[in-house]
Amino acid sequence: MPIKHRVQRKSLKTSHTVSSPLVTPQAHQSGVLQKLLQEDPTYDYDLIVIGGGSGGLSCAQEAAALGRRVMVLDLVVPSPQGTSWGVAGTCVNVGCVPKKLMHQAALLGQALTDSRKFGWECSQQVKHNWETMTEAIQKHVGSLNRSYQRALREKAVAYVNSYGEFVEHHKIKATNGKGQETYYTAAKFVIATGERPRYLGIQGDKEYCITSDDLFSLPYCPGATLVVGASSVALECAGFLAGLGLEVTVMVSSQLLRGFDQEMAEKVASSMQQLGVRFLRKFVPVELQQLEKGSPGKLKVVAKSTEGTEMIEGLYNTVLLAIGRDSCTKKIGLEKIGVKVNEKTGKIPVNDVEQSSVPYVYAVGDVVEGQTELTPVAVQAGRLLARRLFGGRLEKCDYINAPTVVFTPLEYGCCGYAEEKAVEVYRKENLEDRVIGFHVLGPKAGEITQGFAAAMKCGLTKQLLDDTIGIHPTCAQVFTTLETTKSSGLDITQKGC
Repeated sequence: MPIKHRVQRKSLKTSHTVSSPLVTPQAHQSGVLQKLLQEDPTYDYDLIVIGGGSGGLSCAQEAAALGRRVMVLDLVVPSPQGTSWGVAGTCVNVGCVPKKLMHQAALLGQALTDSRKFGWECSQQVKHNWETMTEAIQKHVGSLNRSYQRALREKAVAYVNSYGEFVEHHKIKATNGKGQETYYTAAKFVIATGERPRYLGIQGDKEYCITSDDLFSLPYCPGATLVVGASSVALECAGFLAGLGLEVTVMVSSQLLRGFDQEMAEKVASSMQQLGVRFLRKFVPVELQQLEKGSPGKLKVVAKSTEGTEMIEGLYNTVLLAIGRDSCTKKIGLEKIGVKVNEKTGKIPVNDVEQSSVPYVYAVGDVVEGQTELTPVAVQAGRLLARRLFGGRLEKCDYINAPTVVFTPLEYGCCGYAEEKAVEVYRKENLEDRVIGFHVLGPKAGEITQGFAAAMKCGLTKQLLDDTIGIHPTCAQVFTTLETTKSSGLDITQKGC
């Protein structure tokens, strides 16, 4: 299991904010607190959240728990393939949850193969049934949708299945699936509309290709699949599809896992190649042609080199696009009230308390410019935002030390800085004592990373790791016996398991 760590000699300049309630228990008992929380009769709601994903729901429920009048506007526009879903956004419906379940399905298949080496005798050839898997996954997702709806009702959050669009300051138009319009006003708004998958921009891409919006409820096995992209979504989907026994090719235009530690990204690719995943580096699709219709059909893909004039072509049953995501901010009327938006990315610039250029409009989740695109980050940011707005709290979301895992067949977990970013921020000569970046590639990397993320929040150092007794035999114990070499002041781990 290749591992690495990055540490810093000088103390990190982190800011810790202590909760400071606006009122005392005596104020609560005397009724002063109730007066402070009095509803503003000028508006229909104290808070309207646009977007029913993880970040938006977290903020809405916390604000409601603090006694505020809250509404959530949420309407999913179907994908070009016609896929739609219920409450709770990308993560629950077409992201983290079904992705992890398919990842687990693939791991179970590998475990069945490995079991023979441990004495288990399988008399029949192991075969996977795609329809059985997707049916079970969609039932689970449906149960989560219902639990979110129940939680909103219990907290008295008004959930409206409509598309929200600003028409003037503090006023929004809600349009439902039948085109019926209703208008609402609020003192404050939170934009949590998330992102949707990007397309290639060539003829036939929306007609013939699918994205992660479609994959997890696809009613048929995708067969030989071309995954276009180098993102975590691309590699995760390629990994579990290969683990389910499908022929998988990944077409990459530039570097893998941009923004992640590049040494680890290449190790992820190497581990996937050992499982049979084929990588086509430095190519992009330029032409799509449907040769046969069907479930699946057959597609011809012509691709061009990004470094020359070379052209290649291939035949696939399914083409899955995972080339990035676009923020859903262009059709919600932000320009009518003066909210600044990055014209290129569609993301909303905010300050350190998630406030946009318009003081009463905030943003959380993937629509925020320059922040980590992770569900738990959105949940934390939304919850803390509501507490600051309505609960007299001061804590801010820590976007730097957000742990994450890429659920490829061999999982890649990390927290803090990638090596490239650490060198950029602190310079090589300052990287020595305190751990500012944690990276691990191996089985159950997510479980390992979660614990180390908490340790990093507490100021983890290399010396503390050396002083910790490892649990034997485990993969995680290697972090208690690290051997390092010094190169220009940079500690580089040389030992793995």
